[in-house]
Amino acid sequence: MKAVYASGVDYDNPLDMLEVGEQPEPEPRPYWSTISVKAATVNHHDVWSLKGVGLAAAQTPMILGTDAAGVLDEDIPVRKGLKAGDEVVLYTFVGNDGNGVLPGERRTILSECYPGTIAEKTSVPSANVFAKPKNLSMVEAAALGTSWLTAYSLVFTAANVKPGDTILVQGAGGGVSTAAIQLAHAAGLEVLVTSRDEAKRAKALELGADAVFEAGARLPKKVDAVIESVGAATWSHSVKSVRPGGTIAICGATTGDQPGAELTRVFFQDIRVQGNTMGSREDFARLLRFVEHADLHPVIDSTYALADAPAAFRKVIDGDVFGKVAIAIAD
Repeated sequence: MKAVYASGVDYDNPLDMLEVGEQPEPEPRPYWSTISVKAATVNHHDVWSLKGVGLAAAQTPMILGTDAAGVLDEDIPVRKGLKAGDEVVLYTFVGNDGNGVLPGERRTILSECYPGTIAEKTSVPSANVFAKPKNLSMVEAAALGTSWLTAYSLVFTAANVKPGDTILVQGAGGGVSTAAIQLAHAAGLEVLVTSRDEAKRAKALELGADAVFEAGARLPKKVDAVIESVGAATWSHSVKSVRPGGTIAICGATTGDQPGAELTRVFFQDIRVQGNTMGSREDFARLLRFVEHADLHPVIDSTYALADAPAAFRKVIDGDVFGKVAIAIAD
């Protein structure tokens, strides 16, 4: 089958390790299901894999991709289970709750231990297959498994905010930040957003942000929680912007992971820092219901064919995006 994969790892020149070509189809495994992939998205995790962060050269070639929407290849034989031909989305955390793996296996995301999703077919534990929200296209649904699940877990689990609270989303434009804006607005939160880019600030307002600010700008008031995925460039601003006793929920560090910690302010103001990687299967199920009930649609920056995956990865690396960069996989 055709797939996008890492042929090796190179921290300085990750795109040199990106290949589009033939890879083996998933092998049958007990309690796993195979899906014909129709769309996937490119995530920073994929770029880090090419750099060798979380993926060793000895594990390559490795099919990349951490989310997907597609069509189920065979019935899942449980009462009221999904049937072959159903449109589905995937929860791609493996090993965090024992489904489909040996006891004691550490949790991984597809493309770390098991092949990823940017391919004509992929495979996950059957418990990780969910019906696609009816209101979404395949490309839109492909964004749910990584960025939208992460944003949902950041806002409602890690930050633990409630309707009426105020959050700050750092860095408009990325998949997590755009999802956080939409989810928080739909849930009745007051949403403040920062960006260096005027056009991205304007788009954030269109998505439901209540106010937008230049990166690093002093806010009119302290917020209950900060949604942080930028890292070093915004960390100090996040620490200064959250109220005493508030939370900084962090899922990434695209501008670097070694900022000044500002520990005095953190402990003196009882600030809670909560890390988050994607989310639980229960969070994913709630996210799917929320998206369909509220008729939320992930923002898609651009869509590429499988053969054009290098251009899609380059766009993500360059950072000039608003929403998700998707890869559509033709029949």
